[in-house]
Amino acid sequence: MAGAGGRTWRDLLAGRARKRKSAFGSVAELREAALHLLDHHQNLNDLLLEVEDSVKPGGQGGVEHQQVSSESFIASVLQEQASRLGVPTAILAAKNAVTNIERICQASASPSQVPLLNLDQRKRLSCLLQTVKDLLANNMFCRSLFCQEMWKMKDPPVLEAVWHLHRGDIIGLGELLESNPAVPAAVEWLCSSLCGLCERAEEPSGDAELAGHVLSDFAIVFLQNGFQQTSELGRKLEFKKVPYICRAVLQRMLTWLLDAVGKEKQEDVSTLQAMRFWLNVFNMSVYKSAVHPDSLQQFFSHTLTEVLTYNPLLKVSDAIHMQKEWSFTRTCSLLTALYRKLFVVFSAKESICQLQQVLETHEVNWQHVLSCVSTLVVCQAEAEQLFKDLLSHLLIKAFENFDMENMITAFLIARQAALEGPAVFVPYSEWFKASFGSAGGHHGSSKKALVFLFEFLSELVPFEAAPYLKVHIMYPPFVPTKHRSILLEYITLAKTRLADLKVAIEDMGLYEDLSSTDESVQPQGQALRDVEKALQIFENTRRIPTSVIEASIFRRPYYTSWFLPALLRPRVLPKTPDVRMAFIDSLKRADKIPSNLYSTYVQACCAMKEKMLQGGSKVETSHSKETVEQLKAELAELRMLIVDQAKYEDVPAQIAVISDRLASVLGHSSDENEAATLNSPVQVDISAPRLEPCHQSVVDLLLTSFCQNLIAASYFNPPDRQGPCLSLFVKMMCGHRNLLPALLGRLCQLIYHQGPSLNDAHILGLAAFVIHLSESRALIPEVEASFGISQPVPAKVLSVSEFWNCLLACRTEESFAFCMRFCTAAASYLMCKFSSYSHEDLCALLPPSLVKKLQYVMPRLCLEARGILCEEAKTDLIWSSLSCPSLNHKRASLCLWKQARFQELLKEKAFQLSFREWLLLELEVYPEKDILSASERQDFHYWAIYQWYLPAPSASGGCDGDLEKACGIIINTILDSSQRLDLSSCDQPKKAVNPDILCKLQEMVLELGCRRKLRSGCLDAQRHFLFEILQERLKDRKHGSALGEQLWRQQELLLHRRILVGLPASALILTCQKGKKTTLDCEDFFHFVNSELKNVCSRGYALSYDITAHFFRGLLNASLDCEESAGGVNDVLTACQTKCPTVLFSAALWWPRLEPVLCSQWKRLFGIPLAEELERLREWQSSATSFLFSGVVFPVSGPPWISAAFLHCTVQQQSPRGRRRNALKRLETDTEQLLVSLLFFSLMDLISAKIAPKEGVDFQTSLEWSLEILQCLEERGTSWPLLFHRAEEDPRKYHVLRSAASDCHIRLLPVAFYCLTPCFHRELLTREQSFLYVALDLYIQLLRLFVEGKDLPQPDRAGQSPDSTEHGDPLEVISTARRFLLSAIPRCPAQSFGNIQLLLDTCEELDPELGAALLQFSRPAMAMELDDELALF
Repeated sequence: MAGAGGRTWRDLLAGRARKRKSAFGSVAELREAALHLLDHHQNLNDLLLEVEDSVKPGGQGGVEHQQVSSESFIASVLQEQASRLGVPTAILAAKNAVTNIERICQASASPSQVPLLNLDQRKRLSCLLQTVKDLLANNMFCRSLFCQEMWKMKDPPVLEAVWHLHRGDIIGLGELLESNPAVPAAVEWLCSSLCGLCERAEEPSGDAELAGHVLSDFAIVFLQNGFQQTSELGRKLEFKKVPYICRAVLQRMLTWLLDAVGKEKQEDVSTLQAMRFWLNVFNMSVYKSAVHPDSLQQFFSHTLTEVLTYNPLLKVSDAIHMQKEWSFTRTCSLLTALYRKLFVVFSAKESICQLQQVLETHEVNWQHVLSCVSTLVVCQAEAEQLFKDLLSHLLIKAFENFDMENMITAFLIARQAALEGPAVFVPYSEWFKASFGSAGGHHGSSKKALVFLFEFLSELVPFEAAPYLKVHIMYPPFVPTKHRSILLEYITLAKTRLADLKVAIEDMGLYEDLSSTDESVQPQGQALRDVEKALQIFENTRRIPTSVIEASIFRRPYYTSWFLPALLRPRVLPKTPDVRMAFIDSLKRADKIPSNLYSTYVQACCAMKEKMLQGGSKVETSHSKETVEQLKAELAELRMLIVDQAKYEDVPAQIAVISDRLASVLGHSSDENEAATLNSPVQVDISAPRLEPCHQSVVDLLLTSFCQNLIAASYFNPPDRQGPCLSLFVKMMCGHRNLLPALLGRLCQLIYHQGPSLNDAHILGLAAFVIHLSESRALIPEVEASFGISQPVPAKVLSVSEFWNCLLACRTEESFAFCMRFCTAAASYLMCKFSSYSHEDLCALLPPSLVKKLQYVMPRLCLEARGILCEEAKTDLIWSSLSCPSLNHKRASLCLWKQARFQELLKEKAFQLSFREWLLLELEVYPEKDILSASERQDFHYWAIYQWYLPAPSASGGCDGDLEKACGIIINTILDSSQRLDLSSCDQPKKAVNPDILCKLQEMVLELGCRRKLRSGCLDAQRHFLFEILQERLKDRKHGSALGEQLWRQQELLLHRRILVGLPASALILTCQKGKKTTLDCEDFFHFVNSELKNVCSRGYALSYDITAHFFRGLLNASLDCEESAGGVNDVLTACQTKCPTVLFSAALWWPRLEPVLCSQWKRLFGIPLAEELERLREWQSSATSFLFSGVVFPVSGPPWISAAFLHCTVQQQSPRGRRRNALKRLETDTEQLLVSLLFFSLMDLISAKIAPKEGVDFQTSLEWSLEILQCLEERGTSWPLLFHRAEEDPRKYHVLRSAASDCHIRLLPVAFYCLTPCFHRELLTREQSFLYVALDLYIQLLRLFVEGKDLPQPDRAGQSPDSTEHGDPLEVISTARRFLLSAIPRCPAQSFGNIQLLLDTCEELDPELGAALLQFSRPAMAMELDDELALF
């Protein structure tokens, strides 16, 4: 009993004893008086609250005695009171306890029932419960009566008071609930109290922890009783009401939660937070071992079923229309959080099986079902394949029984999963194509199945969104030809629906991404994408894309209304025409742009330029700051989850939220370079990656977040214990296709351009990012890399792995160091992160280009790596060597290199660096900037070639010890490297072959030459390996562009020439034994010159000086092996006259430079007079010079065309114009072949002046010289048109001349012929019966050249006279030829028409007017031929 100030009655008595003298004589009298007083004035309810603390500080004497006295006193009072009232003590104690609890619970100042007590209530209740525990211990308390009395209170008990009773083992919640006579009231009280508890927990009162304990303990009771297992039923048979109450409460609370899900936007924040607190009931950590695992699974399974079947009011049509709003990020966060907690108990397979079972047996809430699908594919990595299996199962069942329900279920699930992006599930368009796009689809079994499919699709049409209809139209199901009408009916219906939606099929983009279900892309946005894609195709092919041509004809509305306006957006035009300008010009020339639209575009561009010059306003594009800030906030939240291993299960959901924020940010971008279609390559300009500032900021934000997450997570755990967080993050990024160009472009900037300047943390982060990109490579299209300069053929499309190979260039000291650090970091991270993977899985994940770069760099920079060192190292040691603050890069690389598992990877064929690949890398090195000195590089080359690759088997990329094979690989690689687009062209172009590699090739060729002394009879079996290699490269090449092939071939031959000149001169010639005689074999060289090398002659008939001099030097050197050196030289030069006259013509052209070199060499080698054939060359040159300047007779010795070559070259080099005419007149009358040969050489120069004006040949001078020669021929009446006969028509005369000329010059002979028309006189037409045939044949060749667009030289008006311009313009040449023929045909004798019948049909096809003239004037000739034929019989 408490007095004033809250003191106990013992304190009061003691105080009063100190204040006055006792009136009692003894202690016994005093105790008797006190008991008498208490007996008449005591308050039993207050007495139960008078209890001492059970634990007091030490040092206080008599505590136990006082406590026992207190307990015994209360017990004695209760007993005495009970005996007076005639009731049992336990009943009295129970009733008084209930009264106290009611008083404590009612003491709250709150007008409404609250679930928690205040501090004073809590203290008083604690005292009461302590007393009750003491009474229970003395068997003086009736539990059953207490429970019954509790429910008789005016107001239900406070939830916390009940929890204290339960927690203190006084009265369990189950026992209390079982005693309630009104079950619905108990359920109502519990639910309202639990709702209040959840709301109170989120208030800033500090009660959250207590509320959590209350909820956890009660949740255990609910599950123990509501979901009892068979083994537990025996123990709990005394509870009959409790199981029902527990299940009812859980059901009511779930309904409370699900009701709020549908009203999320209307509910206030506090209510949603309260419901989120209730979700703690679904935390596995709450139950631990208190609840049977089967009970847990039963509860979670029951809850999932209830969620999926809750309030199934939505129809299938509603689901079709609204499912886009039910994606993971748009679904109520309460519902997704509930799903994620439920899925903890089940595997992905179990979850999907239960989903399937519910779909088959219940009416479902489609919103909840489809949001469940989204949550599963986002949060469960295995869900994608499992859903694919489920979809296949549903389709099989649908077509077996022609069941519409299974069909609609399959389509809804496929679409819902696809909404989450390609990072987690295949796009809908791909699924639809895979399911129905081939004859092997489910619908292909019968006509009935086909009809069933189209009936189903037709029923969907009224409810379909436009993107899905587009997929069905653009990728229709496979339909046999005989049933095509079924498909056409559906397409008509779908187009009608699209028209109702105001989406015309004609407005679909040319390259529209049908994998996207985003309906926000308007035609103008799609048109911008189409323009960018068309520009990409045009840049690669230089042709208008077929899709654009087709659209301009068959899809005119879209083409004119959307595509052209997007293409012709006004801008400031660059000074140098870019791809867009060239594309617009091509369309204009093809008459694909209306004139008025083009004029408007040009005027707008000019206006924009003027506005810019006047300081006009700048157009700025930026992201919405709000969306970017939201993205930053979500990325920061992700970092908090990644560093806490206990929160890894929340990462997938957070990444889905980030993906949604990222889509919003990218959606606000006005970037025109957005990636186009699903499978189109990503365009990256490696030399200068172009990124929009808005996209770059987003990519930088994501890359920074990745690196920070990696570093933060690595601080707590090594990579193999960091979970799939980073993998999911990168996979999410790859799912945003329009982000990939900017992402890969930014990686190009960081790795290729800024790599050496990055610090260790950046390198480690980027290396790990590259590994995760490789992990998600299936989501990344191929990369089409351009290098900032024009190419003869389109660049090869690269895989992602090959793209890294391009970025990791090894050319300078800095780039070598960076490459080693980057590749070491990437490989080490992969082996640590995926240490549990099998060897095969690791091989599939590791980019081969990174391993090959490491194989190249490590032996180059570390002597220790030039042997096979295998030393087992633990994975964490590799990681520690990378992540330690004092990082030693070489030590980390060697640590990886020596690891046994890494060495095992190097044995895989995919990872082996072949000799060719090694050479390609070595040829890219800048010797002057190399990390190795010249001597170190020489040592490295010797080890790599002679010790490593030459003896290595070909299976591992070596040469099998075959020196000839090694030479072939080196030559091919040098040529490939020179042909390849050099990435360094933008900063330091390379002009020469690597001298160190060329030196090694020279050594090998010399060593091979020592073995080539063939024995008798072996000549036919031996071919020159060098020319075999070169010829083989020119065979069977296939290019889409004829021009590209021509340019490639020309460049290739120039490289061949460089290689040949760089090798020892004697390597061009074989030395053979014929019996006892040594001979020189030049057959392979001659064949190579005749078939290929002559086609890179600038003058049309002569090789360049370098290869000419090289051959002659090699000839003299090789003749040293002959018994008679002069005889060997003579035999070769004599053979040249018939087998390879180009060599002799080359000698004639270069003889002034060649003669001193050869004479000096001959004198050094032999010291005897020149060989006879060399002397003849000297004499020919001397005769030509004397003839021109001394007036002596020109002797014609040997073949006349050789004399003509020397005379022509001497005239061009030394003789003024006046002396040339005199020289021609002084030629003897029997020199007709000499004059015709001179005409041939002059015509070759005439052609060369047009196609290679930089070679120093003047067109006008060549034309005058040709006309002078022709005039001389005409004056002598010499027959010269045979010079222009095709080889197959007259293989005898002048065949040698034609065979020596390049193919290009021969094709252009018609141009040269018709430049000579001023000298074509009337007498020529009557004297030469074949002239008309020749002129007509050459005219047809000229027309074909023009029509095919080949070879015809274009006019170069700069610095040319009007006459030369007239002869140079292809159209003018054709017009001249045509005028000449039309005027000549009537004057030709009848005999001239006798042999033109073969040309008549072709002429009528190409030039009908000329053909008609020929036909008209040839009729008398045909009649005459007929009379002649009749006379013969």
